[in-house]
Amino acid sequence: MARSKKRAEPRREPGTPAVSPSPDRLTAFLAKWSRALAVVLIAIGSARIVATYTVFNHTVDEAGHMAAGMEWLEKGAYTWEAQHPPLARVSAALGPYLMGLRGQGTKNTGLESLWKEGVSILYSGHNYDRALAMARLGMLPYFWIGCLAVYWWGARYFSPAAGVIALFCFSFIPPILAHAGLTNTDMALTACFTLAFVAGMVWLEEPTRKHAVLFGIAGGLMVVSKFSCLAFFPAAVALSLAGYCIKERPGLGEMMKAAKQRAPTLAMAIGIALLLIWAVYRFSFGPVSPGGVSVPAPELFRGIQEVQTHLDRGHAGYLLGETRRTGFWDFYPVAIGVKTPLGLLVLMGIGLVVVFRKKPAPAARLAYVPALFSLAVLLVGMMSSINIGVRHVLPVYSGISLVSAAGALWLWESRRRRKWMWAIPAALVAWLGASSLLAHPDYLPYFNEIAGSHPENILVDSDLDWGQDLKRLARRLHEVGATSVGFNGFDYADLEKEHGFPRVHGLDTRGPYVGWNAISITCWKEYRVVNWPDEIPPTERVGKGILLWYIPPDGRIPPKLSH
Repeated sequence: MARSKKRAEPRREPGTPAVSPSPDRLTAFLAKWSRALAVVLIAIGSARIVATYTVFNHTVDEAGHMAAGMEWLEKGAYTWEAQHPPLARVSAALGPYLMGLRGQGTKNTGLESLWKEGVSILYSGHNYDRALAMARLGMLPYFWIGCLAVYWWGARYFSPAAGVIALFCFSFIPPILAHAGLTNTDMALTACFTLAFVAGMVWLEEPTRKHAVLFGIAGGLMVVSKFSCLAFFPAAVALSLAGYCIKERPGLGEMMKAAKQRAPTLAMAIGIALLLIWAVYRFSFGPVSPGGVSVPAPELFRGIQEVQTHLDRGHAGYLLGETRRTGFWDFYPVAIGVKTPLGLLVLMGIGLVVVFRKKPAPAARLAYVPALFSLAVLLVGMMSSINIGVRHVLPVYSGISLVSAAGALWLWESRRRRKWMWAIPAALVAWLGASSLLAHPDYLPYFNEIAGSHPENILVDSDLDWGQDLKRLARRLHEVGATSVGFNGFDYADLEKEHGFPRVHGLDTRGPYVGWNAISITCWKEYRVVNWPDEIPPTERVGKGILLWYIPPDGRIPPKLSH
């Protein structure tokens, strides 16, 4: 029998989208309409995010971020707090500023006064819901940037179909939807960091001036989004480079030659990034300590120092019933394990096998890089002493979405050998979609099925109760006709005047009052404001983050809550 010759595959130029050699109807459809589908998915995600704006009151950090941005817009200064850079904060303040709201002159005595200033700004126009919605609207462009970066990564290095599937995964992840709808720095970091990394990959592959400009702009935006990028980006680059050397085995001479060729455009990208960073700090110039040397953007250097001080001091964190200031090495793996839809976690597991195979998913290039990108973020997070919520490693979901898309496509391709295999990716994608849709509007306190009915035994704070349910509690107290309530909440707010609460007084540490009592789950579980909720079952849960008790006039206390 004559031996058939292997058909030579045509060489694909760098940047050419990878396409399966024999696409079926579904992948062909996804490829043909990938850009239109991307727009539709982004629009759906945006509508879901905007629909949450007036459901929840401001969370703990939101008003403070907006106040710092308001100072930048109104006074051209950035003095409230340097630990977070200005980009997301100015975005949050822009809407309220255009409404005519301005700073309220709160004296700067520390972080608490920043929060109070922000709350005062939100209340000042007597149009709280609209002001908060306008502030949150400033975060929506970062959701768009993050989605487009994930799509671009998938379409360029996997296939257009993979780009669409990755975008579907990313835009349906509850923590992504949650933090894209709040005035915080986490979605801005996720978007700009992902964009900078992908732009850097493209520049490495095609070191043109155009790509250097894009890389420089993305890199500058990344730095002024959140300072954790200064650890995430080098770690992701180092891991990806190590993976490339192991998988591709380039020669040292080849790498040195490539580095020399790219040096001029790299210098251009760095220059553009530095100029953009300085512009965001309004071209400020001044001294920094120690030494008192004057430098451009001194707030940047003070901010990095403040972050390091914060890391050295630690921060109260809660995991599995224990509170520490020094952090937990397993906090973020646990958080990702219980805050991510199980359908996505299964797809990710399959995708990890696929992308690290000798011959990865059909027509994929550098398929292992998204996994290493997310691993780098996770490893940096695991070394941190600040464990507040999954939001601090939110960029992991960019890589997870791409790896999951590779897993879904591999499962779909496997139906050619076993026809029934098509049902597995269909079921997993449907599971992810259903989990996400059923969570609406409570994307912030979303937990998957692993967490059970008492997720507060695993995580609290910005993973469950970030003070977002005050409006719901006020409405419930009005429904039951409460004239007063004992309450400790996890937020800064004028409960009676602005949110319609009845008379509010603090809880008694000895036990509940006769009548109505409520507590934020974070105040109970993490800060242990009172301990008696350990023994007395609540009458009901308000939203996801507040427990409510009614003690009748005879003082009868219900039996201990069974777990």
